[in-house]
Amino acid sequence: MSHSEKRYKVLISDPISQCCIDILKENNIDVTYKPKLPLEEILKEIPEYEILIVRSGTKVTKEVLNVASKLILVGRAGTGVDNVDLDTATRKGVVVMKQCTWRKHNKDIPQACSSMKLSKWERSLFMGTEIHGKTLAIVGLGRVGREVAFRMQAFGMKTIGYDPIVTPEAAKSFGVELFCLEELWPLADFITLHVPLDAQTKHLINDDVFDKCRRGVRVINVARGGIVSEQALLNALQSNKCAGAALDVFAEEPPQNVALIQHPKVICTPHLGANTNEAQLEVSKQMAKQIVEFVNHKALIGVVMVQTVRPHRPHT
Repeated sequence: MSHSEKRYKVLISDPISQCCIDILKENNIDVTYKPKLPLEEILKEIPEYEILIVRSGTKVTKEVLNVASKLILVGRAGTGVDNVDLDTATRKGVVVMKQCTWRKHNKDIPQACSSMKLSKWERSLFMGTEIHGKTLAIVGLGRVGREVAFRMQAFGMKTIGYDPIVTPEAAKSFGVELFCLEELWPLADFITLHVPLDAQTKHLINDDVFDKCRRGVRVINVARGGIVSEQALLNALQSNKCAGAALDVFAEEPPQNVALIQHPKVICTPHLGANTNEAQLEVSKQMAKQIVEFVNHKALIGVVMVQTVRPHRPHT
């Protein structure tokens, strides 16, 4: 329980596993669970709460933060925080905390499977390429980027990368050679993206980048949709500059670029990222535990902006 006599009030405005609610209640935190709460209702209710828990559905806008007079914490049950106005949260001293549990799973998605389900036998159409000996450029060397490097090294890939806050020595310790972006593009057979979407990364992959890449480069984006210019990617696919793309995220979701989705060299999934039963349960459980640690003054886990955090005291 929090050291304060005042109980914290939490509003959960997106669907989440019951275990999250149970853990919070077991720790004397009052929980209001209203999944898929529309913006107009959030604006009415949020002034009464100290903590807001969201997934990707709720947009924590400047308008929401400005009326949230008691708010001290936004908990994002997941990795991406592009649905939270971080500038306004920082200015108001509201802590933004994300939950970064990543489950290891795979999905069966090759076009050859779809072909066979149509009673076709088209072996000659699905000629692949060996990844052993190929160069994988990893943009973003956080937890997920490092996991990717570790796994692809096991397949014999050469792993190179870019991350503005990782030192060459640190990168070398997990088998990645660092380059600046301008040096990275011409070296890559495959490019995989593991960065957040912000002003610096929006359309990071664009026409100019494809011009610098090897012919036949392949692009994987499982981070955020706006990182890749979808029109630039489509242009590169149509000109054969890009030999293929695997996309789990899109600029608009559901995606509106039909030509890209239907392109035969594109494998796409509907933002499945951590979409397994185990992952959903784990992210809900860990989000609750992080909030309990926070209100009990024990730890700040997964906080996006630490330097602006104000002391958290419940309102009386």
